[in-house]
Amino acid sequence: MSKLSKYIPIALFLGFLFVGLATFFASKPTPKNMRVYKIVKEYSPYYIEKTLGGLRIRKKGDKKFKEEPTNAAFFKRYEFLEKEWGKSHLKLRDKTLYIIKDGKNAKSIELKDANEINFVKNYYGVKE
Repeated sequence: MSKLSKYIPIALFLGFLFVGLATFFASKPTPKNMRVYKIVKEYSPYYIEKTLGGLRIRKKGDKKFKEEPTNAAFFKRYEFLEKEWGKSHLKLRDKTLYIIKDGKNAKSIELKDANEINFVKNYYGVKE
């Protein structure tokens, strides 16, 4: 029994390390194409508000909308909200992305390569 007791601290350390790394990788945000994402983000109604207590998801034009998910789930929830908005407000035709606001075409973006097209399809769930 004394032989096993000297391995308990090492086993606990490795266990906590594994759980910590698993949580870290699970809570990481999805990689984004920054050129397209920055342009689309200007029209997205959701934004991140930094508060003393942490991060909060807010919606432009809706003072009552406020979500405070846990730190581990924050970026997943934010991405979910962005994707739901993108499905109804983004249209992809050929190599052009159209941002729809109030039923009208607010902006069109010429996508340069297949990487940008794949980002729009995969991240926002937009179909041609």
